[in-house]
Amino acid sequence: MTSPTRPESRRPASSAGAAARERREKRELLRPTRRRALMRRWTVLLVFLGIVGLVYVVLFTPVLGASDVEVHGAQGLTPDEVRKVAAVEMGKPLLRLDTDEIAARVATLPRVAHVEVNRSLPGTVEITVAERNPVAYALSPEGAHMVDGTGRDYAVVPQAPPGLPSIEVARIAPEDPATRAVVDVLGKIPPQLRERVVTLAAKTPGDVQLKLNDGRLVKWGNAADSGRKALVLAAILTRPGKVFDVAAPDLPTVSG
Repeated sequence: MTSPTRPESRRPASSAGAAARERREKRELLRPTRRRALMRRWTVLLVFLGIVGLVYVVLFTPVLGASDVEVHGAQGLTPDEVRKVAAVEMGKPLLRLDTDEIAARVATLPRVAHVEVNRSLPGTVEITVAERNPVAYALSPEGAHMVDGTGRDYAVVPQAPPGLPSIEVARIAPEDPATRAVVDVLGKIPPQLRERVVTLAAKTPGDVQLKLNDGRLVKWGNAADSGRKALVLAAILTRPGKVFDVAAPDLPTVSG
């Protein structure tokens, strides 16, 4: 007995045509048209021109140029003194200003210990200075020379500030050994002793002497073992005398 033949399954013609059209439409959507390609090119070009224009405005026009100089931290100096030495080129685009050069010019002011220069959009240059702090002074016919912790003579004032000791050396300079020894000793002695010192003198780095506010003289020697010398001095100052030698703290002496 012969089995009946099943009818072959066929897709309706209308359905097949719709699928073909759908495939064609998808291909058309994926295929870039000339118009779309031109639009993309114009978009890229406009973005590029916008970037170029922005760079030109920022770097080559006064739109974001220096229009103000703010000075912070000035005390003995005036802001105008700092601005004059800084010599910021007004109107020049901020991003083209050399802040290192500006800082180097301001650093030539003797009172300036540190300087920092920053840009602040849209047009401000900020200069922050840290002035030197005096630790002593040296008298001269023209006034009191202020000396900082490095031994630098950085300013002359008519009258020394109260509370500062004077120093007596042949030449005040950071590279001078006697000056260096004096300021080192002054920086290492304890505050309670520093308050009693009115004068520090030295002919050589190993011959530092302190004159106290009660007229007594302390032979300190060099800056080594300053902490120990201060302890020894505090003990022997209870003895009568005018000259106290702690240059050799193991063998202190009192005389006069």
